[in-house]
Amino acid sequence: MPGNSTITVHADRDVHPSRAVAPPIYQTATFSAEDAETFARTAVDPRGKDFYTRFGNPNHAQAAAVIADLEGTEAALVTASGMAAITTAVLTLVSAGDHVIGQKSTYGGTASVLRNLLPRLGVSTTLVDQTDPEAFAKALTPKTRLILVETPSNPLLRITDLRAVADLARARGALTLADNTFATPLNQRPADFGVDLVMHSATKYLNGHSDVSAGALAGPAEILDRVWDTSLLTGATLGPIDAWLLLRGIRTLPLRMPRHNENGLALARALSGHPAVARVHYPGLVSHPQHTLALDQMSGFGGVLGVEFADGFERADAFLGRLRYPRRSASLGGVESLAVHPASMWRGMLSEEQIAEAVPPGLVRLAAGTEDTSDLVADVLAAADAAST
Repeated sequence: MPGNSTITVHADRDVHPSRAVAPPIYQTATFSAEDAETFARTAVDPRGKDFYTRFGNPNHAQAAAVIADLEGTEAALVTASGMAAITTAVLTLVSAGDHVIGQKSTYGGTASVLRNLLPRLGVSTTLVDQTDPEAFAKALTPKTRLILVETPSNPLLRITDLRAVADLARARGALTLADNTFATPLNQRPADFGVDLVMHSATKYLNGHSDVSAGALAGPAEILDRVWDTSLLTGATLGPIDAWLLLRGIRTLPLRMPRHNENGLALARALSGHPAVARVHYPGLVSHPQHTLALDQMSGFGGVLGVEFADGFERADAFLGRLRYPRRSASLGGVESLAVHPASMWRGMLSEEQIAEAVPPGLVRLAAGTEDTSDLVADVLAAADAAST
């Protein structure tokens, strides 16, 4: 099996062969067929690449081939965003009357799907403490069809025991879907622990340059063919240029992630002892309550950490205002560092009560980019010092 750097450069080589070293951009809405038989075949080819771009495009297929190899799955599918990936998958896998288990600690958009969208469609949901595998077991019902997990979670960096949850679901005939955005397949491969589907907001680390909105799903071809069928109805299609940019970003993922890992850990260690900081949430710290589990299923801990300020929003906001390198911005995973106040960012997705349940008011999500480690550490410590005066 080739290494990750080789996979990112060559896994798509035979998907749509060309003499061009850099893949061409197939900026077309539709493709012609030589005859009626070819047209009829390509019209129903799941995850195809040369019928109609909503059905598939060579650029989609190339990016998907690399993502599947990195995640160690049979196939992959790209979408217009991470939320397009998760909603299309969930709408495929559950129906009215079914039950879904999610996590209390999860991205705001995912939480809104679980708390707001699915109940409107007749799907019941239960949100559990992801740090307790037994909580998943207790939440199971005869109608449970899907367990949706995210590890590390956004923005509290809590860890889910992937093997325990996958074993539990399989024994009860349910499927598992894991959001692997924060970890990336370089730091964690959920399918290795028995998870059925792996999801990414490919906007983040996979693309790595904050210039694309994209999503991805990886897993068995049979499941992804069903998801693809739903995607034809939702129209969550990734543009060819965006797919090309995503693929170009993935090429350097094995070069970028070690620096993200290094910077994330350095910032977590530097801030964990600061008097203005009540708590640092980062699974790479020995003080993290699930550090041992993180070591078991992760090879690196990523660049995102949650920094909780003791005096709430005002101290957190003062810290954000004093940062020089990390910009106050949504998203993460790019070469530039970003920082955001999650409780403010999620107001468009969750009610004030739901936000209060999900995140502390003084929490800042800090996403380390690929800048020099010493520069970032000096910057965040100076901002923390200034915010504490």
